[in-house]
Parts: sequence; structure tokens; C-alpha cells
Amino acid sequence: MSTLNPPRRLFCFGLGYSGRVLARRVLAEGWSVAGTCRDEAGLAELTALGIEAFPFERTRPLLSVERALAGTTHLLAGIPPDNDGDVVLGLYGKAVAALASGAAATLGWVGYLSTTGVYGDTGGAWVNETAPLRPSGVRQRRRVEAEAAWLSFWFQHQVPVHIFRLAGIYGPGRSALDQVRAGTARRIDKPGQVFSRIHVDDVAGVLLASMARPYPGAVYNVCDDRPAPAPEVVAWACRLLGVTSPPMTPWAEAVLSPMAASFYEDNRRVRNDRIKEELGVTLRHPDFESGLTDQFRRERGL
Repeated sequence: MSTLNPPRRLFCFGLGYSGRVLARRVLAEGWSVAGTCRDEAGLAELTALGIEAFPFERTRPLLSVERALAGTTHLLAGIPPDNDGDVVLGLYGKAVAALASGAAATLGWVGYLSTTGVYGDTGGAWVNETAPLRPSGVRQRRRVEAEAAWLSFWFQHQVPVHIFRLAGIYGPGRSALDQVRAGTARRIDKPGQVFSRIHVDDVAGVLLASMARPYPGAVYNVCDDRPAPAPEVVAWACRLLGVTSPPMTPWAEAVLSPMAASFYEDNRRVRNDRIKEELGVTLRHPDFESGLTDQFRRERGL
């Protein structure tokens, strides 16, 4: 299904950081966009962007899923699974399946946003989409289960599901530049530790490329070309801003929240060959230097 042939309607369950960038891109192409949000401030922001916004979470279901999803041609699921599994499939699997079947079917593409965390710790070794899934923690295990549920849903109902395993997402408002300016940037020295990343603009680019070349059942790693230690990223942001980098803190002395510490439990390098070879993607920001430099220049109108 071409992304250029109207009418196109994107519905996003969980219109978060990445979903909003994607929404702006397709709105500029003349699509209609709808989606869900949990809080009133978010709903007002989405409405201001021209998005039909619906309040939703597991304890606050949609008043009418049929009305909300009517005419949807592309559906993006970005809500993390909870103790009860994937909320979209759990509450609205039948409604989504109905959009893809029968003479009045409209749904041509479904994307599920997962995480590269499903691979677990590889000791810094490279992984691609065929690597075994060995999640380290509860959140990652839930993602593995949710992926399996979506792929089973595709197989059982022929709904055109695609899985996107996202690396750490950064971009305006959520980058090392923002952390340095806020005084929250830290440089944790854990020798050999690297992280894979992806700029939010490239997340949207990969999703659009998949919409243009749907391969139901496909799984894609969404990351840039250069896994790197976190201290290098902070140092580059400081260089751009013309400030001194914060001192290195040895891993053994670092005091981190449980959530922050969990990101250091896994060490892996993630390959992105499939998005290039199968979807024809050319990354706008192939590494963190490109992404942060572009943000810095745009902030200054350069």
C-alpha cells in the first residue's frame, strides 16, 4: 500500500515521542491521524497538532473502538506490555482483525514497537534479527511475549504485522545536549560497555519505508551504524556546547536509580542491515555525532 495514495489514516495506540514525529510527517503528506494518550495535557497537545485524540489506558478503555478505528489504513502499537500482556491485543484484537478482513477491509499495515532489549546481554557481541532472544529482566521478557503474541496474531488472522526492535531513541528534547544543558548529564565509566541508538527522525523514516514496502511478519532492528559508549556521547554534546565534560565516574562508584542501572546490565552491538537491504533505508543520522550536530545547528537556525 503506497504512502502517497489517499485516503490514508494512521492510528497510533500510544502517541508518544516517536509516534508524534511520525504523525507530523504523514500529516504533512495529507494523511489523517488519530491516536491515544493517557493525560489531558497530552490530549490537548495532540488536538492542537490536528490529531484526533482519544483518552486510553487499560483501566480507561475507549468508549467505542469501532468509531476510533474506523477507516484506519495503518496502525501503530507503541504501548509497552504490562503484567497482563499487550493491552491492544488484549482489549481490541478482534477489532483490529476486523479491519483487515472482508470486503470492507481498510488495514494494510500494522507496526508494533518493541526494543532491542529482547536480545539481552551478548557481552558486546553483534546481533541481528536472527539472534536468540535472551531477555535479562521483567520488562524485556514482557516484550518478547508481546512480540510473540503479535506474530501469532498475524499468522492466525492474516493481519499485516511488522515488528520494530528499537534501540535507545534520542532527538530534540531527549538528547545528551538537553541533559548537559539541564545539568543532569553523567559519564559512567564501565569499560567495554556500548549502547546502540537511533535518532527519532530515523525511527519515523524506517516506519514510513516499511509502510511503502510492507512485508507482513517481518522483524526489523532499528538502530544506527555506530554503537558507542555513553561517555563519548556526552563528551560530544559538551564539545558542541563549548562546555567542559563532566568527570568520569567509575562504575563501582556510580549511584543510579534501578531503572538507569538496568540499562547497563546488557552490553550488545545491534546490526541494522535488514532495514537497508529490505526497506531501502538510508539513515539521516548514521551515528550520534551526526544526530547531535544536526540538533545543535537547527537549534541555532544554522
